[in-house]
Amino acid sequence: MASSDTIAAIATAPGRGGIGVVRVSGPLARQIAEAFLGRMPEPRRAIYCSFQDAAGAVLDQGIALWFPAPHSYTGEDVLELQGHGGPHILSLVLERCVELGARHADAGEFTRRAYLNDKLDLAQAEAVADLIDAESREAARAAVRTMQGAFSREIEALVAGLIELRALIEATLDFPEEEIDFLERAQAFDRLAKLRARLDNVQHEACQGALLREGLNIVLIGQPNVGKSSLLNALAGFEAAIVTEMAGTTRDTVKEAIQIEGVPLHITDTAGLRDTQDPVEQIGIARTWAALAKADVAILLVDAQHGVGPNEASILSRMPDIPRLTIHNKIDLTAVSPRQSADGGEIWLSAKHGQGLSLLRERLLTLAGWQTQASGVFLARQRHVDAIRRAALHLQQAEAAARVALELLAEELRLAQVVLSEITGEFSADDLLGEIFGRFCIGK
Repeated sequence: MASSDTIAAIATAPGRGGIGVVRVSGPLARQIAEAFLGRMPEPRRAIYCSFQDAAGAVLDQGIALWFPAPHSYTGEDVLELQGHGGPHILSLVLERCVELGARHADAGEFTRRAYLNDKLDLAQAEAVADLIDAESREAARAAVRTMQGAFSREIEALVAGLIELRALIEATLDFPEEEIDFLERAQAFDRLAKLRARLDNVQHEACQGALLREGLNIVLIGQPNVGKSSLLNALAGFEAAIVTEMAGTTRDTVKEAIQIEGVPLHITDTAGLRDTQDPVEQIGIARTWAALAKADVAILLVDAQHGVGPNEASILSRMPDIPRLTIHNKIDLTAVSPRQSADGGEIWLSAKHGQGLSLLRERLLTLAGWQTQASGVFLARQRHVDAIRRAALHLQQAEAAARVALELLAEELRLAQVVLSEITGEFSADDLLGEIFGRFCIGK
């Protein structure tokens, strides 16, 4: 899909740097290169040259790269100018591109053109943004695997299997008296079972990848002075929250992001839950309940010296239906050693001295659902996970319909194929593309 206009943008991050990059893509890229450089570089060979303004004066000096279509990132003619990384000089170079007929690129427009020109599928295009935004080494490695097509190949193999099975099923609909025997000889039902098993494996990997990308939202709650802020600081490794002996020190939510084995955990420390007449503290308590409504996991802290009492029971009765963990803190003031209950729902530790923190970290990974190492995981988004779950449901319903009505079986297989094809973008609405690429940075 050739675009009629030419786009340009600064492709490097805002601010000062040793090198800055301006990228141009579209039908006017060759004309802009000739005007800027006074000559055309050889394809895919870097040249050192001057970048000229309209009067022939030098704007900057640097490296120019020319990528003629279709052998470029976007599939169009692409010019890349690598100059000095000052914001003002980059702006001058970009404005010169606009003077020569380009327009300012929208967010993600280069990658969107790459997708529309079949240089990337939609899952790979999303992985470009996920690689830039990766919060850990493990997430970055998984994003690279997805960008290189590991996830897409799995989806494409499933779609190919569904197409073969659909063709087999629909070919038998004209011969109803022989359909079941024919399908059994062709091992159609075994093929369906194998497709379901393969989809289960992909679903597991996608869920792990989504966890690497999205992380887990954890909220610390409890009465004042049970050690919520101390626990946050211990997990974060620095003093993210103020800790004093005065009850009600924390009056607002304090958020901090940590990583355990590359899995991002977004931890929110909250105001202590108690009856109070202090209007500021009341606002903080209201925000505590609001944070709980959005949490994936709630950690209730209690003082190990008295355990779960009526006040804690009252808090538990109001909590939303989410996974929860009870932490008995301050065991350094008791004779209790670090331990956890048989079901893993309670842990005894000391946030102040770090005793038992390893038990908490392991339990948080279990609650997150982390089961594998990132080296074999591809990064996935929630929309991918949702699509795979819908496809799995269609295959489950197909298996149930297999010996009842082949028309229903064929329809469920078709729906599963359509849902999976949404992941790679074979079927995509324009509004979905706008939402996806609108979250990219300018110049990518």
